[in-house]
Amino acid sequence: MKVPLNWLNEFVDAGNDAAAAARALIGLGVEVASFENGILDLEITSNRADLLSLIGVARELALTGRARKADPPAVIAESGPAGGAPIEMKDAAFCPRYIGRVIRGVTPGGSPAWMRDRLESAGVRSINVVADITNYVMLECGQPLHAFDLAKLKGGRIVVRRAAAGEKIVAIDGKEYGLTAADGVIADAERPVAVAGVMGGRDSEIGSGTRDILLESAMFDPGSVRATSRRLRLPSESSYRFERGVDFETVEWASKRAARLLAELAGGRPARRCCDGRAQTGSNQVPDRASQAGPGSGSSGGEDRGSLQSPGVQGVGRRGGVARLPS
Repeated sequence: MKVPLNWLNEFVDAGNDAAAAARALIGLGVEVASFENGILDLEITSNRADLLSLIGVARELALTGRARKADPPAVIAESGPAGGAPIEMKDAAFCPRYIGRVIRGVTPGGSPAWMRDRLESAGVRSINVVADITNYVMLECGQPLHAFDLAKLKGGRIVVRRAAAGEKIVAIDGKEYGLTAADGVIADAERPVAVAGVMGGRDSEIGSGTRDILLESAMFDPGSVRATSRRLRLPSESSYRFERGVDFETVEWASKRAARLLAELAGGRPARRCCDGRAQTGSNQVPDRASQAGPGSGSSGGEDRGSLQSPGVQGVGRRGGVARLPS
């Protein structure tokens, strides 16, 4: 993962010395492949999905005493009538959460220069302001997003399901892919419009005439996404993150953050209320064993406490016996 130091500094006091930042991360066990021209190139292991974002890297660097800064704003001003595309979730094990947020009146032109520069320095090609915002937020927080042209969704609805045997989809790369019953898809009332967690379909992609969009933020089963991506030989930035697991609560934060940017940069108007389909309630609480240590436990708790006093970790519950991890 490419991490531009000047962008990282918006989340943590990383300084201007890429070599020093690299040494700090290496000291924390993070592999740094290179640090040239102010860009850290990190090799992220499969068990550290939390580092596939600028916020995640910032939290890691904050463990070295560097000052952590506030996350970017994700408060949105909703307007107009309440509305959203109805969501039908047919496979709760595959998709525990799916948020569909309607945003009207967007103008999908080019992105501002500062956004294009940041995306390109992180190795992501600029497409248009709508697609760029979804990629920008993904890099910020690690949550992949996708935008559908709402007018192109048959029946104005979303169905999260497994593909029917023999179904096909033309992805946004212009290639046709045959699907199997093991593949997860996002469909409208008639046909698949995306390979879930992997890539969107050409028939519902954003174009110059797009005005209303459905913004998807979801959580998919990592193993299923991995199997589909490999079988189709269709890797993507989204599948790379879904294969390693995304955070239940960040699904909502990312949706709001992108909606805010779509309002600021693309003239969009987020509709009042979004559709939030969920099959489970996420939990980011773990036992804080250090706080429970006492006489006769064999530990004073002091040597263990640092790991649960990291930036963003909060003690909750009676006597602080539970720690709430940051999303």
